[in-house]
Amino acid sequence: MLVAAAVCPCPPLLVPEVAAGAAPELDIARAACAEALGVLAAARPDRLVVVGPAEQSRQGPYQEGTRGSLGGFGVALEVRLGAVQGVGPGGGKPDWAAPERELPASLAVAAWLLQRTDWSHAPVEGLGVGEPFAAERCIQIGKEIVARAERVALLVMGDASACRSLKAPGYLDERAAEFDAEVARALAAADVAALEALDAALARELMASGRAPWQVLAGAAEGAGLSGALLYEDAPYGVGYLVAAWS
Repeated sequence: MLVAAAVCPCPPLLVPEVAAGAAPELDIARAACAEALGVLAAARPDRLVVVGPAEQSRQGPYQEGTRGSLGGFGVALEVRLGAVQGVGPGGGKPDWAAPERELPASLAVAAWLLQRTDWSHAPVEGLGVGEPFAAERCIQIGKEIVARAERVALLVMGDASACRSLKAPGYLDERAAEFDAEVARALAAADVAALEALDAALARELMASGRAPWQVLAGAAEGAGLSGALLYEDAPYGVGYLVAAWS
């Protein structure tokens, strides 16, 4: 059963070392992410599953302790999924015989968020999803995730549209603001049906990387009776960033 969920954006710029001099611009977003993770901790889950967008070669499951790197963004910074420094999976001594496959960027950012808050409340696993996953597949994945433990929490990574301004990665698309507003409304209301109904083709055109992870959340939340709260909404750099907590 899903007992809580946190929804966070996944730009590498969330990591201050990557943002460098621009780091203060996302301080409010980082604080909102920390607040959302606090909701997960308060729910006392048996397991935390981190879901984030990934290119096809990096889709699939990742075990606790898997290494991630932000070296591709100009920073020699490594993270481990769900492990605080000096503590291995499950809270024991470190044993980093982790698989060679490296975390996708979204899960690396999630791992950084978890380490920043010293997450030690439940075992952690990761899952990379994305195109060409249809809504039905994402929803089914969410149902399967929550069927595996009595109390499951989700940390759902993903950005809204990348077409909110002329300087945005996808340039300006007049449809972007309306799309992001609907996602924000759905996250604020924990509206499972609205997330399930998101238009995958439109999301792809608007470069909204969160579409598949949000629909995994929707599948996991069916029948859970959770309420939502939108903690942050903005579009710096022309990309929609949303932070929400469901409990």
